Amino acid sequence: MSLSDAVNKHPKSPNPQLCAVTLLGNLVATPDIRYRANPATAVTEIVLATSSKWLDKSTNKYKEWTSYHHVKVEGELVELALLNANKGDIILLHGYLSNIKPKSTDKSTNHLGIVHANFVQKFDKGYTQAINQIHCSAQLTSKPKLMLTEQSKSITQANIVINQHIYNTDKQVWQTMSVERAIHVWGKQAQYLAEHGDIGDELMLEGKLSYTSGVNKDQFIEVKNVHLFKGT
Repeated sequence: MSLSDAVNKHPKSPNPQLCAVTLLGNLVATPDIRYRANPATAVTEIVLATSSKWLDKSTNKYKEWTSYHHVKVEGELVELALLNANKGDIILLHGYLSNIKPKSTDKSTNHLGIVHANFVQKFDKGYTQAINQIHCSAQLTSKPKLMLTEQSKSITQANIVINQHIYNTDKQVWQTMSVERAIHVWGKQAQYLAEHGDIGDELMLEGKLSYTSGVNKDQFIEVKNVHLFKGT
């Protein structure tokens, strides 16, 4: 077998895609820091609360919604930023979506979706305007479906996959990790995606992390801006 034949026969890894999450919010509880052995590595899982406000035009009153994000932090980030962190402290972090399921003390819940941090900075307790942002490139894995809400607003739902190129600190190797999520798109962009999007198309998304109101609190991406690139 020639070299070119061997290369063509070998399964190709998916092209790496962007997945960048930025959160600024308050610690829900003081971090429970543990250490893995061989080598000794600090590990913790924190819950960060971010709140958003908006004007409800039907009542002309402001409403507020709080999201709770499970975040895994390990290594030097824990020791540099979280050793002295306490409940209520303001945390700024940057990371990416992971397939790890958050730990939960409530056995009736099964959260889906966690952020793996690669930057963490702590500030003292206080109030600040929260940040909840995600920028990612992805591929459609389902046909976008357009629906109307009870308020006659257009919303399109679809499933995506993000193929991230990440560094595994345990194995000390680069790996491609595929993360699947649902997306919700509103308004004119919802109509455009439903009319033109198809399985296999590439997307560039800007939005925020949200969670379903059911028991499982499944994580999805609420899209603010979407760019569609047709597949070949």
